[in-house]
Amino acid sequence: MIFDTRPKVTVALTQTGEHYPCAHDESLLAGMLRLGRKGIPVGCASGGCGVCKVRVVEGAIHALGPVSRAHVSADEECQGVTLACRVAPSTPVVLEVVGKFEKPFFKGYAAAVAAGPSLNQPQ
Repeated sequence: MIFDTRPKVTVALTQTGEHYPCAHDESLLAGMLRLGRKGIPVGCASGGCGVCKVRVVEGAIHALGPVSRAHVSADEECQGVTLACRVAPSTPVVLEVVGKFEKPFFKGYAAAVAAGPSLNQPQ
């Protein structure tokens, strides 16, 4: 068994509360997948589909490759939006999923928690 001894920082997802360690030289998406975690939607994992679009709420990142303008505009990039498969953490980061795949976080479980207990459910 090989142990990963690379220095790591914490990556946290606002919508799920999930957090995981990620090395400075691996993408935010790869760090999540390496540990079998969930939270960031996964598509092609190479920048071509735009599924893993996130906003960096806190912390600093650095590019591992170019981010496609087809998926992240220059204005979005200035607002901290990027593709999780194309960047790595420089410091601990807090992310939120954006784009067409953010809806599941605001419907379903998150909406039910915000609404509080149902009158039809036993307490």
